[in-house]
Amino acid sequence: MDKLQFISNQKKGLTHPDSIKIALDAGCRWIQLRIKDQPYESVLKTAIEANNLCENYQAKLIINDFPFIAKEIGAYGLHLGLNDMPISSAREIVGTKMVIGGTANTLENILDRIKEGADYVGLGPFRFTSTKPNLSPILGLEGYSNLTKSLKNLKHTIPLIAIGGITQEDIPEIIETGMYGIAISGSIINAANPGNVVHKINKILC
Repeated sequence: MDKLQFISNQKKGLTHPDSIKIALDAGCRWIQLRIKDQPYESVLKTAIEANNLCENYQAKLIINDFPFIAKEIGAYGLHLGLNDMPISSAREIVGTKMVIGGTANTLENILDRIKEGADYVGLGPFRFTSTKPNLSPILGLEGYSNLTKSLKNLKHTIPLIAIGGITQEDIPEIIETGMYGIAISGSIINAANPGNVVHKINKILC
């Protein structure tokens, strides 16, 4: 389980594959393709392109929200949001070998993901982010600290990945709360030198 995870992005002049190529060139090796509000065939076409890119870099591709696409292209994993298909149902589609992650915002969410058999949990948002509509309540450092402590007290262990508006400067304090890793997007694709950013982040996460 990589501690640095990249979430694909699309904005004016930049496609999802473009953003993935930037991240791969910078040294990211865990890539999540996150496409919302597009037709299935369009997502499938982009997923095939993303998978080819990741294979060229020996990177892992995670597909957000589309289990049938993840299975069809042979992706490394699948990620499901709180309002997506249940993990148990997705597991019936993709089989037992594919990594499946799930989103959480509360302790109850985390425990549900564990019960459902998730391999990791994306916990957030850390702060406000414009990349996701209908945002869940902000967690911040205090939220992360409280949730990791509660999970430890309940003797549960699962990799928790911080997500949502995270910058390079936030990472040391986030990891100190007990989080396993971080998922970011803008901090890499908007950087003047993405490779330098990834190098510095990986040094923090080691």
